[in-house]
Amino acid sequence: MRTPLRARPSLSAPFVVVVSTALLLTGCGAGSDDSAGSGAAGGAARSAEIPTADVVSGIGKDAAAAALLPAGTTRLTVAVSVGGTPPGTTYLADGKTLTGQDVDFTKAVAKVLGIGLTVEQASFEAILPALDSGKYDVGASNFGVTDERRRTIDFVTYINDGQGFAVRKDSTLGRITDLRQLCGLKVATGAGTTFEATLEENRHVCTDAGEKAYTVQTYSEQGAVWSSVQQGRSDVVMSTINGLRYAVAQQSGVKFLNEYHRLDVGFAFTKGSKLAPAFRAAVNRLIADGTYDEILKKWGTTGSAIAKSQISPPEAKAP
Repeated sequence: MRTPLRARPSLSAPFVVVVSTALLLTGCGAGSDDSAGSGAAGGAARSAEIPTADVVSGIGKDAAAAALLPAGTTRLTVAVSVGGTPPGTTYLADGKTLTGQDVDFTKAVAKVLGIGLTVEQASFEAILPALDSGKYDVGASNFGVTDERRRTIDFVTYINDGQGFAVRKDSTLGRITDLRQLCGLKVATGAGTTFEATLEENRHVCTDAGEKAYTVQTYSEQGAVWSSVQQGRSDVVMSTINGLRYAVAQQSGVKFLNEYHRLDVGFAFTKGSKLAPAFRAAVNRLIADGTYDEILKKWGTTGSAIAKSQISPPEAKAP
């Protein structure tokens, strides 16, 4: 695979960003796809300790999984987007070492395959297009698997997350089971996410019913999403289930409404990538030996467990 000339961290070193000059320094990832929301919103966030348990360093190489890699593969370039808070990708106290559920899964798979990683930070919406150009080998930012994305991207699943809603605690909005319940409202979400796509594709449901369409407000930083709803500039937030649950637990004045649409989440590759079978085998090895459960327990996401990894499964049906 591609081996950049810039300095590279060793596999055992902290997951540190190597380069970010070509792209935006922050993205909606995380959390983003679709990654987690930022816990900070106008000073309303309560302090929370980032989990630091080491669930990766003891993982050994699996020869059978490693044999599935293309010949000569020793290092891969992984693109990540920083969403702001766990379980999405965020920084440790040193301000440079990345951590989060996606980080742990990426490092764990690399250990199973016996390869090194070069990590580059990018805006969430820039990662998938850059895979096709060969800029990155893998995208690891809580990417939801959709039929639209599967046309140009291959995915190797490792959790099941999806779409949900949150509002201010004083909101009278109830459980959302139909997007027509959003008619006339302002909906805040991350730019380039499945949430934005879902909202834009279904905006017509309001006008078809003779009602005023909802307004989609997109932001590149999750902190801005939460500030928007906290300050009343938006009525509701649409984001990842895991990210929303974490974010509302760290903030006063907001509440999680409900899950809306579950989606498989996977590592992203250019279509037809020969890396996918090796990554699938590595994830299944982690599931079999119990490391998978340890990672989910660390980040409080055991409800997102999958029974086995798959390559680009069909999108789960929306409500």
